[in-house]
Amino acid sequence: MSAVQAGPPVAVVGAGTMGAGIALVAAQAGHPVRLLDVREGAAATAVQTLQDKLATLAAKGRIDADEAAAAAARLSAAGSVSDLTGCAVVIEAVAERLDVKQALFTDVEAVVGPDAVLATNTSSLSVTAIAAALAHPGRVVGLHFFNPADRMRLVEVVRGDATDPSVVEAAVDLARAWGKTPVVCTSTPGFIVNRVARPYYGEAQRMVEEGVGDPATIDAILREAGGFPLGPFELTDLVGQDVNLAVSRSVWEQTFGDPRYAPTVFQQRLVDAGRLGRKSGRGVFAYGPDGTATDATPATEPPRAAPDRVVLRHDEDGDGFPVMSGFLRRVEAAGVTIERVLLDEEDLVDDDVPGIELPGGAMLREDTGELASESWTQDAAGAVLLDWAHDPDTCTRVSLSPSADCPQESLLAAVGLCQAAGVQVSVVGESPGGVVARTVCMLVNEAVELVTRGEATAEDVDVAMILGTGYPSGPLQWGDRLEAAGVDVETMLRELNTTFPTGRYRPSPAFLRMSRAGARLRDVQAGGRRG
Repeated sequence: MSAVQAGPPVAVVGAGTMGAGIALVAAQAGHPVRLLDVREGAAATAVQTLQDKLATLAAKGRIDADEAAAAAARLSAAGSVSDLTGCAVVIEAVAERLDVKQALFTDVEAVVGPDAVLATNTSSLSVTAIAAALAHPGRVVGLHFFNPADRMRLVEVVRGDATDPSVVEAAVDLARAWGKTPVVCTSTPGFIVNRVARPYYGEAQRMVEEGVGDPATIDAILREAGGFPLGPFELTDLVGQDVNLAVSRSVWEQTFGDPRYAPTVFQQRLVDAGRLGRKSGRGVFAYGPDGTATDATPATEPPRAAPDRVVLRHDEDGDGFPVMSGFLRRVEAAGVTIERVLLDEEDLVDDDVPGIELPGGAMLREDTGELASESWTQDAAGAVLLDWAHDPDTCTRVSLSPSADCPQESLLAAVGLCQAAGVQVSVVGESPGGVVARTVCMLVNEAVELVTRGEATAEDVDVAMILGTGYPSGPLQWGDRLEAAGVDVETMLRELNTTFPTGRYRPSPAFLRMSRAGARLRDVQAGGRRG
């Protein structure tokens, strides 16, 4: 195994979980690391804990024993800021308060050399504001690691308004040298991950408030149909409802009350009740001694009979299931005959829409953003809307949304038809865009806005959301795939905006500009220009 190259001294201020994790990464990358904390003995304790961890990893054969011993020897506790003299990089991971971070960096600036980089691990504060208190704000940059820092690959490199370009470049090079994948953004509220991810939590909470479904069911749909690693409710219970609410409130306040980021009453009530998640034993769900949720069973339909044969009426543009056509192939492979009939001109004049004719007279249609009650023709008895799946060929659950007057016979037939594909089925209340489609369109919209404002590149946004959150696709990549299938994300957003005219669902103006230019979402640049 090749020897680790020695690097210049690095200081980490703050010996909590995040600071200790960053110190471990730096030590394993070959840097002498000085760990400082204002709490008496905290730095020395953290150093010992990290050295024990390295020894354990070596004993288990996960890292080379000699390299583990060398990394352990590079770790030391500092007694005061004056001990940071000579450090080339100082990374702070102290309390998330602007005054605390400004005061720390003011003290650090007085003892380090003029070329030293001062990096803040803030997840919510303005890097520009932190740097403003210093004599040389150009040396301040954001290095936002994700927890656990020694295992998560992503690092957000955040440039403040005064950050020198050479400092940004040095931070990017440092992150890469430490085995991380850096993405660069401006000091915008929430940076990339916490900004783009806001709709994932906010839409789920609003759907519960609207009565679309219960938390366990929405979690299951987004996990098993949407392809997300964790549902939004189990995820916020994991990180802490208070922590997630604080980030939402911070982004909302820093954007001067933009309704896109407004916190929900649902989450505020959880925090007010002390239901903070796993750490308090109860959040959205209740947790047993082993940390397992005891009340997170989703609503799942019992087995229903599938019709032997159905008729799918479609137009010349396709079968009417642009996202879920692969799912229909699974239904056919299970033995259900789907007879495809092309709508004629008279049907189109009568505004007939593509869909599957169900026993009982209702139509099964793919969700296009309309409410189920508004998505059938005069000849149909109602509608059942099929929500999206990230991968229709392999998803293990789908959700259906019936119109209020949909015959029960039709709904049960739709359930049986989907179950024939070997999936679980959840029936939810009416919601424009369903559960998955509504969530995805909001994520795409937020990503487009971030890039259009010049706050990050399209590539960095997609990389950040895949590595930082585990999303199955980057939002812009996902949006391009939808557009290629004939789905107009902007139209979906307009339907949402019509149903909820609060400004939260307003489509980015960049959609229209890109449509006129024939550009992919991943081609968008600052100002909505085509790349």
